[in-house]
Amino acid sequence: MKTDAPCAVNPDRKFWLGLNPYGLAYTVGLQAIGTGRANPSSIGLAGFIALVRRAGLECIELDHRWLTPMSDDQLDELRSRLDGLIRICSFWLTQQPGEDLSNAIRCTKGVGASIIRFHLTPVLEGARAAWGARWNEMVNHAWDTLRRESRKVADAGLVLALEDHQDFCSEELLQFADELGEHVGIVLDTGNPFAVGEDPVAFTRRAAHRIRHVHLKDYIAQFTDEGYRLVRCAIGDGCVPFAEMLDLLQRTGRPLAASVEPGALEARHIRIYSEAWWEGYPPRDARELAAMLGRLHRGRLRSDADYRTPWELHASAEAVMAYEKAQIDRSIETMRALMRAY
Repeated sequence: MKTDAPCAVNPDRKFWLGLNPYGLAYTVGLQAIGTGRANPSSIGLAGFIALVRRAGLECIELDHRWLTPMSDDQLDELRSRLDGLIRICSFWLTQQPGEDLSNAIRCTKGVGASIIRFHLTPVLEGARAAWGARWNEMVNHAWDTLRRESRKVADAGLVLALEDHQDFCSEELLQFADELGEHVGIVLDTGNPFAVGEDPVAFTRRAAHRIRHVHLKDYIAQFTDEGYRLVRCAIGDGCVPFAEMLDLLQRTGRPLAASVEPGALEARHIRIYSEAWWEGYPPRDARELAAMLGRLHRGRLRSDADYRTPWELHASAEAVMAYEKAQIDRSIETMRALMRAY
């Protein structure tokens, strides 16, 4: 990783490259937090900030578990430590009755950020049907909460950006944004459309006008009898067509911060070949589905290959951290080179 690049933000850039903590969740101490598998020597928030500085990045994304315990004075002190960096704050719905966005607003304003990255449900792998009636309850809770709370985000001068968190498709996120107002946008996680049976380029084309932040994620696919696994890899080594997606995004004329985020330390199994998996989804054009599957087939893992990460193999803390670091370093350099074209 280069250590001599400046952290000053270039206002003329179409994309600002940054980092969020989820691609190195074990290294920063968020993976398995509060359990016996948590990292005993994590670098924490201070180490994460130092890493972003050393890499010469322009954007930093902050997890709410670091922010919410802080007092207003502590948030203000953190704001000073982040001088020169674009800041994004990451929160999500807990699906608890009566929850609000007051802490998200307080913390985001406190550190001088303007965007709240937000996901709505805990559903992963596009597995809505596995939740039964609870899925519709969670969707209704999201609507009720956002209708009640999102205007407070606008009044605070902030943007609420809803992420495609392996639960919602672009059409559904656009429905939220269109109804709630211009202060509500979308976070495009570039790998997650695969998890809901949606082509990433088609997602980008449909939603580009409402995308306010990008998570740069990539996957290698391993096909199974039920569908496919999405296996973590360095950004640029997998199936996501970044050049096509960035080209669509830059046409909007809106500069975007893009956070590098290799996938989770656990593979995601998308059981798309099961009829039951599709329950609750809007129709998907067969031509788009074919395009998506074609991307996944290129560079796929053999069906008998060991897809497991060092975390899944219960490797040492040092091995997991080295794995995360190698992928982060490679991802930053790949995306930095690609974004020079813009």
